[in-house]
Amino acid sequence: MKAIGRPGKIIALHLNYPSRAAQRGRRPAAPSYFLKPATSVAGSGDALERPAGTELLAFEGEIALIIGRRVRRVTPDDGWAAVSGITAANDFGVYDLRSADKGANLRSKGGDGFTPLGPEVISATGLDPGALRIRTWVNGELRQDDTTADLLFPFGLLVADLSQLITLEPGDVILTGTPAGSSVVHPGDVVEVEVDAPSAPDAPSTGRLTTRIVEGTTPLPSYSAPPAVDDTQRLEAWGDAERAGLPAPFVLTDELRDQLSRAAVATLSAELRKRGHPHASIDGVHPVAPGTRMVGTARTLRFIAHRPDLFEQHGGGYNAQKRAFDTLGAGDVLVLEARGDTSAGTVGDILALRAKTLGAAGIVTDGAVRDHAALVAIGLPAFAGGAHPSVLGRRHVPWEVDGVVTCGGAAVQPGDVIVGDDDGVVVIPQHLAVEVAAAAVEQERQDAWIADRVAEGHRVDGLFPPNAEWRQRYAEWKEEQP
Repeated sequence: MKAIGRPGKIIALHLNYPSRAAQRGRRPAAPSYFLKPATSVAGSGDALERPAGTELLAFEGEIALIIGRRVRRVTPDDGWAAVSGITAANDFGVYDLRSADKGANLRSKGGDGFTPLGPEVISATGLDPGALRIRTWVNGELRQDDTTADLLFPFGLLVADLSQLITLEPGDVILTGTPAGSSVVHPGDVVEVEVDAPSAPDAPSTGRLTTRIVEGTTPLPSYSAPPAVDDTQRLEAWGDAERAGLPAPFVLTDELRDQLSRAAVATLSAELRKRGHPHASIDGVHPVAPGTRMVGTARTLRFIAHRPDLFEQHGGGYNAQKRAFDTLGAGDVLVLEARGDTSAGTVGDILALRAKTLGAAGIVTDGAVRDHAALVAIGLPAFAGGAHPSVLGRRHVPWEVDGVVTCGGAAVQPGDVIVGDDDGVVVIPQHLAVEVAAAAVEQERQDAWIADRVAEGHRVDGLFPPNAEWRQRYAEWKEEQP
């Protein structure tokens, strides 16, 4: 089959590959889309102009579905049957132009030539939509390599979902999302995308869709929204901080985790107070199992007060609570804002087991937990305001994942470092974590030395806290240590 001509409409999906969702740090519960003009279509070998005055032109290799017959309100089982063929696509975008229409993407992704398709179409007849491969090269270097085996939204579901409200017609194109590896290209670069079915008979391929990047020469006029770039856009466009020339993102290293594990929460709280953070503790929470130690980075979940109509809309199905637990990663601590209301549970044994299975470091809620004994048996570090047998819907509505929350009077944003022990839980902003950890470890060492002197019979006056004489003695003792 030869590549298609100009389609009636082009519908593009935001996120679909788990690798890309992990890179973006979010996993959508349902597919979301945007439209691209038919005039954005280009063929293989065509040049693409990076708009004058911009710097962040990014490629996104994708699989394009070509609709073969008119469809309206089909089921997911019938959705794939409406596809006549697939081809390679490149969903180019200019991040510099997102500020004026982010979400709609018309300016950033709708320019002439921004949707190359081709060069060949693979017939969908007899093709397994879950056994396709997509690869993208830049100047001959492989940048994207993924398969359709574990898409968030299978192709048949996409067709069915769109057909509920939009009539799909022969020749319409659906761009099905890009895997991780999308990044920035420059004038002079050559981008190639290929889609194939390596396990199918004859291993059909689209061939390589080639696009050459050239520099635009016509600046945008004063009445158009000008290019606007910040570090957030650079990071998203390039895909990682190193490529974007930005400082490396914070990482809770094994060394830092070890330091924080050896420091008491009380000591960490004191060090934060010295640095102008007197409200860093999550008040009113206690370990579900005494002797618990917890160190990790924050993910967040916010509950609002129960209201029947809002719970009906947001409380059932794959709600925010389930999404939060399903997307936890190794080392994450899920912090739940429940307004300090302990008269209904906010997490039970099944969700705690899911968090444990995913490698999460713990849970903190200023509400209550259910299934207390089972939660203890699971062994996941958990801190709560209490225990209660009632289910979520008695007092709470799950509302938002990964926003800034207030838990036990402390502000928590995703990525903060969370440390817990028998004294409670403390929140450490990323930019203070290394400094606070080192200071806390040193303070713990000094406190242990002071405790030894008290055990020897010394008075605490002048020793705790140490005056100049005792500080000198401590410094001399440290010098003698191996």
